[in-house]
Amino acid sequence: MFRPIRTLVFMSLVFLAGIVFERYQHTQRCVAAQGIAQDGLCRGLRR
Repeated sequence: MFRPIRTLVFMSLVFLAGIVFERYQHTQRCVAAQGIAQDGLCRGLRR
């Protein structure tokens, strides 16, 4: 009974880590393009 619960918790943690990693990458791409990441959007982007 413990194994399915442990697997579910582990999968949830991996999913959340993926979300955090993607948000970090988005912020880095925005800063590299001389923008500001605000509310999940890249603002002030200069090309």
